[in-house]
Amino acid sequence: MSGGASARAIGTHPAADSLWAATAPAAPDAQPLQGRQTADVLVVGAGYTGLSTALHLAASGARVCVLDAHGIGWGASGRNGGQVNPSLKHDPDELVRRYGAARAELLIQAVSGSADLVFDLIARHGIDCAPVRAGWLQVGYTEQAVAGMHARARQWKRHGVPAALLDRAEVAARIGSTAFAGGWWDGRAGAVQPLAYARGLARAAQALGVRLHGGSPVAKLVRQGARWVASTAGGHTVEAGQVVLATNGYTDGLWPGLARTVLAANSFIVATRPLGARGDTILPGGETGSTSQRLLLYFRKDAEGRLLMGGRGHFTDPAGASDFAHLERATALMFPDLGPLEYAHRWAGRIAVTRDFMPHLHQPAPGITMALGYNGRGIALATSMGREAAALVGGGVPERCPYPITPIQPIPLHGLQRFYVAAGVAWYSLLDRLSA
Repeated sequence: MSGGASARAIGTHPAADSLWAATAPAAPDAQPLQGRQTADVLVVGAGYTGLSTALHLAASGARVCVLDAHGIGWGASGRNGGQVNPSLKHDPDELVRRYGAARAELLIQAVSGSADLVFDLIARHGIDCAPVRAGWLQVGYTEQAVAGMHARARQWKRHGVPAALLDRAEVAARIGSTAFAGGWWDGRAGAVQPLAYARGLARAAQALGVRLHGGSPVAKLVRQGARWVASTAGGHTVEAGQVVLATNGYTDGLWPGLARTVLAANSFIVATRPLGARGDTILPGGETGSTSQRLLLYFRKDAEGRLLMGGRGHFTDPAGASDFAHLERATALMFPDLGPLEYAHRWAGRIAVTRDFMPHLHQPAPGITMALGYNGRGIALATSMGREAAALVGGGVPERCPYPITPIQPIPLHGLQRFYVAAGVAWYSLLDRLSA
């Protein structure tokens, strides 16, 4: 077993060994749906998008019901690395080229403000999720990679983002590793206990009257007159004037074509036991970090001093500790002075990757809104998209929405997505090795 013994065997579910499930406050009550209910708005999915949508709608007086096939934060909202990164795959200059200056500026400001929204909600509702806002470090192994990151940092600085360009020595001091040639620091970012954050949003929504029901998979959604009726697998129903679908990497066939607009890629994470004093030189300022590789690694310490390392894994859910060996090897290479490490937690979750690497809002029919596709940046973006979905449902003008509202466009030959992901991982892994 690579890098030390596991605290326990990997469970049958990919989140069974999650650090977050082991350390989060208890989940609020969310009993399965029973009978027939009515609401102004039905939200399908109790992750960040759905919970943020419900919370913002309820704050404006709407009667909201949230259904989830499993439970609050069951998907990637409870299984990610806990990094609150207000960013997109594309830099500001590219966004201006795509959308024009005025439209791009709305989008840039929404993205930049997404971390503010997360930390404001945490403070306003007293969410117990170990929030830290010390920024994010993106680092690279080569001078060529660092030059690209410095260009990115300059772009964001022009849009008012607190950013710093870092050389090799500065990165080594901030991360505690000499593996990198340099990078940049984004002061907007931070970290949370992600499952605790999701559960805190749920409690805040419930306090405003939102009805939450776990164990309630929606099997059918039909239009009846001016309203929608959702039926669960157990035959229970919710009737609502508006519906928001917020299922991201766990989107199924409930709405035709929607699941084929994203590739559901697995992200794997490992966490050590608390490092104690030997971890004092690693990320001493509390920042989060990630590499600039195509198949990036992301890392941080949690509130108890555990070191987390995450990255892409194979398409299928993990079956055992050996599926995480690549992350443990990466940790040893990045932080050799730590010596042998004992890994107490290993888990995985699905991110939703879109064809254009942008988050997507869809309104394909009257009374229905969909938000998904965060490309691994879900805590900040999903919270922000939930707020914007709520504004649209509440009568907001689509043209004023900072996130583009687009038609549903399935990825061609989507049925071969396992091949796409596996081939892409192999190809980008090769490119990363060649450019190292």
